[in-house]
Amino acid sequence: MQDRMRRYEASILLIRVLVGWVFLSEGIQKFLYPSALGVGRFERIGIPAPGVMAPLVGGVEVVFGILVLVGLLTRWSAIPLLGVISGALITTKAPFFLKHGFWAVLHEARTDVSMLLGLIFILIVGGGSLAVDAKLRSRRSHASD
Repeated sequence: MQDRMRRYEASILLIRVLVGWVFLSEGIQKFLYPSALGVGRFERIGIPAPGVMAPLVGGVEVVFGILVLVGLLTRWSAIPLLGVISGALITTKAPFFLKHGFWAVLHEARTDVSMLLGLIFILIVGGGSLAVDAKLRSRRSHASD
């Protein structure tokens, strides 16, 4: 039973690392490559106020990506990232679907859908016992004893 629990906790950690790393990396790249992935991209796809929205989205991805990665305020951190990924799906994949069809959009949306499902998983199960959240809870419960 304990081996099963360790595998379960390791699985939660892997999902957190996957989701947190992708958002952190994508957020940083919005600042490193603004014409390709930041303001310029937001302009090309028609996002209003791209000079404000690209850094805002990039900042959200960096901050909450780090929090998911380390497991701090994990469930709460998944919420703004769900907003970001939902916005990405609506603004980039819906027009792509209309232009190229079902199978093409499935191919193009694979990362976005994976991130969406990973975030839903994190929202449901939390950060697990290998998260900073769990360490803080444990410390608080020992302090109150």
